[in-house]
Amino acid sequence: MPSRRSFRLEQLGPGWDRPGLVAGVDEAGRGPLAGPVVAAAVILGETWPIEGLADSKVVSPTKRERLFDEIRAKALCCAIAEASVEEIDRLNVLHATMLAMQRAVAALRLPPHRVVVDGNRVPSLPMPCAAVVKADARIGAVSAASILAKVHRDRLCADLHERWPAYGFAEHKGYPTPAHLQALARHGACPAHRRSYAPVRATLGPGLFEE
Repeated sequence: MPSRRSFRLEQLGPGWDRPGLVAGVDEAGRGPLAGPVVAAAVILGETWPIEGLADSKVVSPTKRERLFDEIRAKALCCAIAEASVEEIDRLNVLHATMLAMQRAVAALRLPPHRVVVDGNRVPSLPMPCAAVVKADARIGAVSAASILAKVHRDRLCADLHERWPAYGFAEHKGYPTPAHLQALARHGACPAHRRSYAPVRATLGPGLFEE
Protein backbone atom coordinates (compact mmCIF):
# COMPACT_ATOMS: atom_id res chain seq x y z
CA MET A 1 0.00 0.00 0.00
CA PRO A 2 1.43 3.41 -0.90
CA SER A 3 2.47 5.46 2.10
CA ARG A 4 1.04 8.86 2.73
CA ARG A 5 4.47 10.33 2.01
CA SER A 6 4.22 9.04 -1.56
CA PHE A 7 1.53 11.59 -2.44
CA ARG A 8 1.77 15.36 -2.27
CA LEU A 9 -1.03 17.73 -3.15
CA GLU A 10 1.10 19.66 -5.64
CA GLN A 11 0.96 16.54 -7.81
CA LEU A 12 -2.66 17.51 -8.57
CA GLY A 13 -1.59 20.48 -10.68
CA PRO A 14 -1.17 24.26 -10.56
CA GLY A 15 -2.56 25.93 -7.48
CA TRP A 16 -2.58 22.88 -5.25
CA ASP A 17 0.70 23.93 -3.62
CA ARG A 18 -0.76 27.26 -2.48
CA PRO A 19 -1.51 27.86 1.23
CA GLY A 20 -5.11 27.31 2.24
CA LEU A 21 -7.46 24.89 3.91
CA VAL A 22 -7.76 21.50 2.23
CA ALA A 23 -10.62 19.17 3.14
CA GLY A 24 -10.46 15.42 2.70
CA VAL A 25 -13.72 13.68 1.79
CA ASP A 26 -14.73 10.02 1.75
CA GLU A 27 -17.89 7.94 1.92
CA ALA A 28 -19.14 4.71 3.43
CA GLY A 29 -22.06 2.55 2.41
CA ARG A 30 -22.40 2.47 -1.36
CA GLY A 31 -22.52 -1.33 -1.55
CA PRO A 32 -24.96 -2.31 1.22
CA LEU A 33 -28.58 -3.22 0.55
CA ALA A 34 -29.89 -1.09 3.41
CA GLY A 35 -29.36 2.16 5.26
CA PRO A 36 -28.13 5.57 4.09
CA VAL A 37 -24.86 6.36 2.38
CA VAL A 38 -22.62 8.47 4.62
CA ALA A 39 -19.96 11.01 3.71
CA ALA A 40 -17.50 12.87 5.90
CA ALA A 41 -15.31 15.90 5.32
CA VAL A 42 -12.27 16.70 7.46
CA ILE A 43 -9.79 19.58 7.60
CA LEU A 44 -6.77 18.66 9.68
CA GLY A 45 -4.62 21.22 11.45
CA GLU A 46 -0.89 21.05 12.15
CA THR A 47 -1.19 21.86 15.85
CA TRP A 48 -2.75 18.56 16.92
CA PRO A 49 -1.32 15.64 14.90
CA ILE A 50 -3.26 12.37 14.87
CA GLU A 51 -1.25 9.15 14.84
CA GLY A 52 -2.48 6.01 13.12
CA LEU A 53 -4.66 7.49 10.37
CA ALA A 54 -5.24 4.98 7.56
CA ASP A 55 -7.91 3.63 5.26
CA SER A 56 -10.78 2.69 7.59
CA LYS A 57 -10.97 -0.78 6.02
CA VAL A 58 -7.54 -1.72 7.43
CA VAL A 59 -8.13 -0.27 10.91
CA SER A 60 -9.64 -2.49 13.59
CA PRO A 61 -13.10 -1.58 14.90
CA THR A 62 -11.70 -0.74 18.34
CA LYS A 63 -9.05 1.55 16.90
CA ARG A 64 -11.59 3.15 14.54
CA GLU A 65 -13.75 4.07 17.52
CA ARG A 66 -10.77 5.62 19.29
CA LEU A 67 -9.69 7.51 16.19
CA PHE A 68 -13.26 8.72 15.61
CA ASP A 69 -13.20 10.55 18.94
CA GLU A 70 -9.65 11.80 18.40
CA ILE A 71 -10.45 13.17 14.94
CA ARG A 72 -13.54 14.94 16.27
CA ALA A 73 -11.44 16.46 19.06
CA LYS A 74 -8.30 17.42 17.11
CA ALA A 75 -9.36 18.23 13.55
CA LEU A 76 -9.57 21.89 12.61
CA CYS A 77 -13.14 21.08 11.61
CA CYS A 78 -15.12 18.10 10.38
CA ALA A 79 -18.64 17.20 9.33
CA ILE A 80 -20.67 14.08 8.62
CA ALA A 81 -23.66 13.95 6.28
CA GLU A 82 -26.02 11.36 4.82
CA ALA A 83 -28.15 10.64 1.80
CA SER A 84 -31.22 8.66 2.73
CA VAL A 85 -32.50 5.34 1.43
CA GLU A 86 -35.25 7.26 -0.37
CA GLU A 87 -32.67 9.49 -2.07
CA ILE A 88 -30.59 6.46 -3.07
CA ASP A 89 -33.65 4.83 -4.64
CA ARG A 90 -34.69 8.04 -6.40
CA LEU A 91 -31.30 9.30 -7.61
CA ASN A 92 -29.19 6.09 -7.72
CA VAL A 93 -26.39 5.45 -5.25
CA LEU A 94 -23.67 7.34 -7.16
CA HIS A 95 -25.67 10.58 -7.28
CA ALA A 96 -26.79 10.09 -3.68
CA THR A 97 -23.14 9.69 -2.67
CA MET A 98 -22.22 12.93 -4.42
CA LEU A 99 -25.12 14.62 -2.61
CA ALA A 100 -23.89 13.35 0.78
CA MET A 101 -20.39 14.65 -0.03
CA GLN A 102 -21.78 18.06 -0.98
CA ARG A 103 -23.68 18.18 2.30
CA ALA A 104 -20.59 17.22 4.31
CA VAL A 105 -18.43 19.92 2.72
CA ALA A 106 -21.19 22.53 3.10
CA ALA A 107 -21.51 21.65 6.79
CA LEU A 108 -17.85 22.38 7.59
CA ARG A 109 -17.46 25.24 10.05
CA LEU A 110 -14.59 26.60 7.95
CA PRO A 111 -15.04 26.61 4.17
CA PRO A 112 -12.10 24.84 2.51
CA HIS A 113 -10.14 26.36 -0.34
CA ARG A 114 -9.71 22.95 -2.02
CA VAL A 115 -11.16 19.47 -1.60
CA VAL A 116 -9.65 16.03 -2.17
CA VAL A 117 -12.02 13.07 -2.60
CA ASP A 118 -11.17 9.39 -2.42
CA GLY A 119 -11.89 7.56 -5.68
CA ASN A 120 -12.28 8.68 -9.28
CA ARG A 121 -15.35 10.96 -9.17
CA VAL A 122 -15.94 14.30 -7.53
CA PRO A 123 -19.12 16.11 -6.46
CA SER A 124 -20.00 19.51 -7.83
CA LEU A 125 -18.55 22.01 -5.37
CA PRO A 126 -17.89 25.78 -5.38
CA MET A 127 -14.14 25.25 -4.84
CA PRO A 128 -11.51 23.21 -6.73
CA CYS A 129 -11.94 19.51 -6.11
CA ALA A 130 -9.78 16.56 -7.15
CA ALA A 131 -10.29 12.81 -7.01
CA VAL A 132 -7.37 10.62 -5.94
CA VAL A 133 -7.55 6.84 -6.14
CA LYS A 134 -6.78 5.28 -2.75
CA ALA A 135 -6.55 8.72 -1.15
CA ASP A 136 -7.92 7.15 2.03
CA ALA A 137 -4.56 5.37 2.38
CA ARG A 138 -2.38 8.20 1.07
CA ILE A 139 -3.71 11.52 2.39
CA GLY A 140 -4.29 12.08 6.09
CA ALA A 141 -7.45 14.20 5.85
CA VAL A 142 -9.09 11.64 3.57
CA SER A 143 -8.08 8.79 5.90
CA ALA A 144 -9.73 10.72 8.73
CA ALA A 145 -12.87 11.23 6.64
CA SER A 146 -13.03 7.52 5.83
CA ILE A 147 -12.89 6.67 9.53
CA LEU A 148 -15.59 9.17 10.49
CA ALA A 149 -17.90 7.93 7.73
CA LYS A 150 -17.32 4.26 8.53
CA VAL A 151 -17.84 4.56 12.28
CA HIS A 152 -20.91 6.78 11.87
CA ARG A 153 -22.50 4.33 9.45
CA ASP A 154 -21.67 1.32 11.61
CA ARG A 155 -23.43 3.03 14.50
CA LEU A 156 -26.46 3.66 12.27
CA CYS A 157 -26.50 -0.05 11.42
CA ALA A 158 -26.47 -0.90 15.13
CA ASP A 159 -29.56 1.29 15.47
CA LEU A 160 -31.18 -0.50 12.52
CA HIS A 161 -30.47 -3.79 14.27
CA GLU A 162 -32.33 -2.58 17.34
CA ARG A 163 -35.38 -1.75 15.20
CA TRP A 164 -35.27 -4.82 12.93
CA PRO A 165 -33.19 -7.52 14.67
CA ALA A 166 -34.27 -10.29 12.28
CA TYR A 167 -31.92 -9.02 9.56
CA GLY A 168 -28.66 -8.95 11.52
CA PHE A 169 -27.66 -5.41 10.54
CA ALA A 170 -25.22 -5.16 13.46
CA GLU A 171 -23.16 -7.98 11.97
CA HIS A 172 -23.16 -7.44 8.20
CA LYS A 173 -23.82 -3.65 8.18
CA GLY A 174 -26.31 -4.09 5.34
CA TYR A 175 -23.93 -5.79 2.92
CA PRO A 176 -25.33 -8.69 0.85
CA THR A 177 -23.86 -11.52 2.92
CA PRO A 178 -25.44 -14.99 2.74
CA ALA A 179 -27.04 -14.40 6.15
CA HIS A 180 -28.54 -11.09 5.01
CA LEU A 181 -29.86 -12.56 1.76
CA GLN A 182 -31.40 -15.46 3.69
CA ALA A 183 -33.10 -13.01 6.06
CA LEU A 184 -34.41 -11.03 3.08
CA ALA A 185 -35.83 -14.18 1.53
CA ARG A 186 -37.43 -15.18 4.82
CA HIS A 187 -38.82 -11.84 6.00
CA GLY A 188 -38.97 -9.64 2.90
CA ALA A 189 -37.69 -6.07 2.90
CA CYS A 190 -37.97 -3.71 5.85
CA PRO A 191 -38.25 0.08 5.55
CA ALA A 192 -34.45 0.44 5.80
CA HIS A 193 -33.81 -1.55 2.63
CA ARG A 194 -32.92 0.07 -0.69
CA ARG A 195 -35.72 -0.97 -2.98
CA SER A 196 -33.80 -0.09 -6.15
CA TYR A 197 -31.20 -2.79 -5.41
CA ALA A 198 -31.89 -6.04 -7.25
CA PRO A 199 -31.74 -8.46 -4.25
CA VAL A 200 -34.24 -6.26 -2.39
CA ARG A 201 -36.44 -5.58 -5.37
CA ALA A 202 -36.73 -9.33 -5.96
CA THR A 203 -38.48 -9.70 -2.60
CA LEU A 204 -41.14 -7.06 -3.36
CA GLY A 205 -44.53 -7.81 -4.79
CA PRO A 206 -45.73 -6.23 -8.05
CA GLY A 207 -46.33 -2.51 -7.70
CA LEU A 208 -44.46 -2.13 -4.42
CA PHE A 209 -41.58 -0.29 -6.04
CA GLU A 210 -42.21 2.92 -7.93
CA GLU A 211 -39.68 4.32 -10.37
